[in-house]
Amino acid sequence: MATGSHVARVDPADLPVGAVVTNSGRVSAAKMYEPHPPSLPFTPVQLASLDEALTLASRTTGLDFSVYLGELGSDTRARAEELHSTTPRPSHAVLVAVSPGERAVEIVTGEESHRRLADRGAKLAVMSMVASFKEGDIAGGLLSGLRMLTDQAGSAPRS
Repeated sequence: MATGSHVARVDPADLPVGAVVTNSGRVSAAKMYEPHPPSLPFTPVQLASLDEALTLASRTTGLDFSVYLGELGSDTRARAEELHSTTPRPSHAVLVAVSPGERAVEIVTGEESHRRLADRGAKLAVMSMVASFKEGDIAGGLLSGLRMLTDQAGSAPRS
């Protein structure tokens, strides 16, 4: 404390709940920490729409569609292929991997799904998604891409 400075006395009765005057004369206050809920990329309605689109795509085509949204790292293709390989039936799987922070979109297909989804069709789906992503509509872009891929793959072959 500097010489000649004025120290105000605090009446403990005037302090808010959770505050006390310490032995040294300082006021110590406890404040409730309220963490902010994490911000999610989709609303519940958007999540329901994406779930419905994935379910419909898989039922219609007989292929296993999935979406990954997050960082892919420096080699986006290799990471997307690694994620694709962890699916239950990689040969019948279609993975749409999107990394907004890295501005990357990868579509990975397995052996069977590649027969039914031409590279040209996947590129058109990516272009459609990117157009929506540029407008800030990630959910809409994914829905559009899934619909296009579903249409291109066609109905599941009959056994």
